[in-house]
Amino acid sequence: MYTLHPETPDDWWEVENLYDTCFAPGRTALSSYRLREGVEPVRGLCVVARDAEGILGAAIRYWPVMVGHWRCLLLGPIAVHPTAQGEGLGSALMRDTLERAREAGHERVILVGDEPYYSRFGFLRLTGVDMPPPTNPDRILGVALVDGAWDRVKGSVSRCETTEG
Repeated sequence: MYTLHPETPDDWWEVENLYDTCFAPGRTALSSYRLREGVEPVRGLCVVARDAEGILGAAIRYWPVMVGHWRCLLLGPIAVHPTAQGEGLGSALMRDTLERAREAGHERVILVGDEPYYSRFGFLRLTGVDMPPPTNPDRILGVALVDGAWDRVKGSVSRCETTEG
């Protein structure tokens, strides 16, 4: 049995180790990391899953970004420890944090991933939205947390230094 908790500063390095375990240390070379460097993640939406002994089983983070002049949340990374995969932790983190984002007043979320997996959470391929290269455009997905939130949103994804506004 796992419980979900907002990530705290004390969790940071343990979460980073989980990401290295799941994605390898070269993960920081991905273009999406250029959007995260030096930017604080969105507190309250970064969540960890721990078992009864306090062992980290999974984690998810969100970051503020801009698409053109529209504010968005960039989801990722999300990781489940190999020993906890298949227990529904990834789905639980997705559902929990998307609801937290909606309740906090965020309108849209973007990620880079596989549409067959993420479509079950409402994510669809975005057209007219450009991630930094070398991102495959077929993997740029978004979900509207408010009806119509992606209507007319076009442009390049860029860094956003704050979660305000």
